[in-house]
Parts: sequence; structure tokens; C-alpha cells
Amino acid sequence: MAEKTDVASIAVLGSINMDLVTTTDRRPVPGETVLGTGFAMVPGGKGSNQAIAAQRAGGSVRFLGAVGDDVFADELRRVLTDSGVNVERLRTVDGPSGVAAIVVDGGGENSIIVVGGANARMTELTDADLDVIAGADILLCQLEIPLDTVAAAARHARANGTTVVLNPSPTQDLPADLWANIDVAVVNSGEAEQLGRALDPVTHVVVTRGADGATYRGPDGRDLSQPSPRVDVIDTTGAGDTFTGALAAAWHRGPEYALNWAGTAGALATTKLGASSSIPTEDEIRAALPAN
Repeated sequence: MAEKTDVASIAVLGSINMDLVTTTDRRPVPGETVLGTGFAMVPGGKGSNQAIAAQRAGGSVRFLGAVGDDVFADELRRVLTDSGVNVERLRTVDGPSGVAAIVVDGGGENSIIVVGGANARMTELTDADLDVIAGADILLCQLEIPLDTVAAAARHARANGTTVVLNPSPTQDLPADLWANIDVAVVNSGEAEQLGRALDPVTHVVVTRGADGATYRGPDGRDLSQPSPRVDVIDTTGAGDTFTGALAAAWHRGPEYALNWAGTAGALATTKLGASSSIPTEDEIRAALPAN
């Protein structure tokens, strides 16, 4: 296990996509064509977004994932390195990189279709990957790569004293032995409702509630509630990932501080278009941080 410092060492295992973002006054209903108002290609993916968010929020991050051998790969790698994320364990596989088609309406709400591509090829962990997980303070995972890989990483982290943070999104049924290896679950209110009692074994559960902030349920009945800073919302894409990454970066300071830090980061992320492009820096979060 890594020597503890004031900067959290975080291994992020997850997806990386090219987000194809279209803006429109309103999202189409089935069978309808509407005119768009803008288009952008923005690197994203829940794993990549959370890795960048954790790094920018003050963590020291190593990313474990995969890109394809297509035209998107170099840009996906570059956005991580430009944010200071270590990409030594970002592998290249044959075929396309992951992509996400995103439609954002005039109110900032979005609809997303994700195609896994290279992310679906993350079917095993190498010895070097396992060493990174064992040496980290925190392992941060989501569910946009194969579930067996996430489960293997969580088992290895638990065996080596690494705190496991899971954002179980997209929501799906998870085996009991995976939940048993999770220390912190981060979900939105809809995911919390879908998962229900499945979250009961998890020691720390954080629920994001959009403009209403976030709540925390800890051991011994400890509960916290953190309101969200009021901001002018442009695009909610990536706000949840920003919250999760920032929470991981601040978790070693305790749940109350981490909830405040992450809530501020998530709110700031809604004030710009795109996912990775909207993630705030440590200085920006600190400047906007409400008093605890």
C-alpha cells in the first residue's frame, strides 16, 4: 500500500470515449428530425472524465483503460496527459475507440448513447495494472468496461488495503461479492432508487441530487446533506463524473469536506459545454467553495 500523503494516489479503471455533442433547442421525439444549433467533438467517457476530475481536483491519478487504433485515439490520450494524468497503463487495441453520441437541449439536459469500442476489450488486468491498483490509496471504477474486470480490480484492491470507490453507472445487477468489496458507492438519485437495498452492504453511500446537492450515509447512522452552489447551467454532461472524481481526490479529508469539495466541482462543471472540457481545476473549486 502506498505511503499516505496529503495528496491521494488514485488508480482510475474505466472507459474513455470521444463524445460527439450536438446542441438543439429541444431533443427530438422518436421519428422526429429537429435542427441543431451546434456540434463539438469532446473527449469523454466516465473513466476518463473521472480521472481528469480527480487530477484537476488535487489527486495524483493513473489511468487504466484502452483506446483503439482509429483517428480518435491520439486525441483521447492527449486530453489525459494535458491534465497531468499518468497514461502508462492506457493500452491500444485493434479496432475503434469508444464513442458517445450526446444531444443537449436548451435547458442543459442531455440524452446519451454510448458505443463501447475499445472499452469492451478491457477483459483482463495485467500484472502491471494490478501493481498500480495495489499501490494506490483509492481505486475508482465505473461500469462502462466489462464487469468481470471491475470485480477483479475491486478484489485485488481490497486484498491490498486500497479503498474502492464505485460509481455503478450504467446501472445493472451486480454480484454480491462485488458489493462486498466496495467501500464507497457514488450514485445519482435515480440510480439509488433502482439499486435500492443492493446498496445496504456498502459502508459509505453518496447520492447526488442535481441542483439539490448531495447526501451521504455512513456507518453508525451518520448522515450528511450538502446543498449545491447556485450556478447558471449550460450543460449537465459530465457533472456527475466531475463530482465523483473530485470526491475521490478529497476523500482522505473526510466525508464532510469531500462532499462540499465534490459538490462545488460538480456545479462548476455545468457552467460549460462538454464533459472533460468543463471540469474545473483545484484553484477554481477552492475559489467557489462554500464555507463548511
